[in-house]
Parts: sequence; C-alpha cells; structure tokens
Amino acid sequence: MPQPSIGQVHIDAILTNISVAYMQQEQNFIADKVFPIVPVDKRSNKYFIYTKNDWFRDEATRRAPGTESSGSGYGLSSDTYSCDVFAFHKDVDDQTLANSDTPLNPLRDAAEFVARRLMLRRENQFVADYLSATGTSGTQTSNWGTTWGFTSTGTATSPVVGAGTAATNGRQWSDLANSDPIDNIEAAKQTILSTTGMLPNTLVMGYPVYRALKNHPDLIDRIKYTTRDNLTTDVMAKLFDVDRVIVSMSVNATNNEGATAAYGFTAGKHALLCYVAPNPGLLQPSAGYQFSWTGVSGGLGANIGTSQFRMESLKSTRVEAEMAFDNKIVAADLGFFMADLVA
Repeated sequence: MPQPSIGQVHIDAILTNISVAYMQQEQNFIADKVFPIVPVDKRSNKYFIYTKNDWFRDEATRRAPGTESSGSGYGLSSDTYSCDVFAFHKDVDDQTLANSDTPLNPLRDAAEFVARRLMLRRENQFVADYLSATGTSGTQTSNWGTTWGFTSTGTATSPVVGAGTAATNGRQWSDLANSDPIDNIEAAKQTILSTTGMLPNTLVMGYPVYRALKNHPDLIDRIKYTTRDNLTTDVMAKLFDVDRVIVSMSVNATNNEGATAAYGFTAGKHALLCYVAPNPGLLQPSAGYQFSWTGVSGGLGANIGTSQFRMESLKSTRVEAEMAFDNKIVAADLGFFMADLVA
C-alpha cells in the first residue's frame, strides 16, 4: 500500500524561535567595571596632581605666645589624557537584507556584532594597560608601583612577606599545598598602605587565578564551619577583606581569519590589588581612571556610539560603532601587580 514518505509530508525550514551565536555576555567583560569612568567632552585635556609627599610630612610645631605658626606648602603638577578613537563596522547589502528569512534581522545582528567587537577591543586594551607584565623567570615588571613575579619553577624571587621564606609564601597559588594567598594579599595591602595611607579595596584577576583560589585549601578551611556558600567572588572579598573581587572571564580568538581557531583568556594568569576611588572627584586618589570621550555618542554620554547610514556606492547599509577612551594609571603606587600567579 503506497504511503507518503517523511520527506514528502515535511520540508525542512528554518526555525523562527532559536538561533545560535557565540556572543559573549557583557558580564564577562570588566574594562568598565574596575576603575571609575570619567566622561569628558574633549578628546584630550589635562588634570592636576598634588605632590604626595607634601601631604605626609609632619611639620606642625608648638607655638609660643606672640609668634607665628609653622607653615609650608604643597607642590602641584599636571598630567594629560588623550582618548584614542576606536571604530568598527559591518555592511549589510540590500540583497541580503531583502532576502533574509525570519528570524534573521541583519541590521539588529550587525549592531550586536560591532558592539561586541568594540567591547572586546576595550577589554584587550584594559589588559594591555593595567593587567600585563614584561619579562620572565621572576623578573617581571609592570606599569604598577610594585610587581611580584615567579620563576619557571613557580617560586617568587623574593617573598612578599619579608619575614617568610619562598617555600611558605613565595609560591604560585596553583601550588595548593605550599602557597598562602591570604597572607600574600595582606602583605601586598601593607605595601600600598605603608607608602600611600590608602588601604586597597579591589582585587582584579584572570579566570585561571580565580579557578585556583576556588579550590585552595586555605580559603576553603576559613569558611567550612561558618557557611555553606561556595567560594564566590563575594565570599573571597570577605576573606581578603576588600570591597570587590572582580574576575575577567572574556575570551579572545588569537588566530587570524581563516586560520585554525585558537582561543585564550584576555586577562591571562595575572592579578592586581589596588585602591579604587568610589567615584571620580577633586582631591580623590585612585589607582586608575578611564577617561571616556562622549563625542562618539553625540554627547549622550554613552561609552559606545552606534550609527547606521547609507553606503550608496555599495548598495548597502553600514552599521558602525565607535568608542573613545584613555586608560590612565594615575597613581601607580596604589597598585600591586602579581604576574603569573598560577602555573
């Protein structure tokens, strides 16, 4: 008895309620979450810096009757910022736009695509400016006031805690049996506090460092009798006695287009302990500020300005995103950088 086949009763069509795009979530990116963003209406300008040492010297003296008081002053200098403009576009040609099936929306998709590419550019620039080191084998240097690095065997060339030994507190945190992250952070906090009077309040790290800490026995032992919570960033912040622990989870494709796909975490295996001002303001020290030029968004103050305009010669609509910023280390001594914290 003849019967219609499955191929005759159903013709495959595109589903309208699902599609797949590897679009990283905004929470994976930290470039706009660590340091205060300073909106500026000019691409470049200057800001004042007070001489730190002038505010720390004790020069007040006893005053005898009828005599003048002791007096002094403070030095003042300036530094500059200059926002680089980054832009990226995708063209949507008329034929593709007219023939796209539901649920495709080429203009919407292009807007998401260019915005995510700029977010990744900003994240990579954040890492280059704030979370990178040069040198190897315990001789790493960074842009910050203090840098702590490791040799190829996982031992620090000099312990963070002066009274300790490399075996007890100069080990990479992936050495779960011998490292002491809590003591290391306390020593780093002391280093910053002793020269600035500011207690660090923010710990920034790459995901491999976070992974090592989540499994570290020293941290687990501190909470096992007091909470059932996992070692989240909030719990770690309490253990390290800082306001925030921020983890970069963004991923970057390191291959060229068309080559074999290769991926890596943008922030690598580093960490930064620093003091961050709650808000930018006058007489307000902070390890870093991110100057963001509002001109790219037509003065709306948005970090990313997206526009759509006609490219008649291409018979296409161009979707373009633009951002302008300058990552500034404004107080290097308010940062303690830890390079290659895990193997």
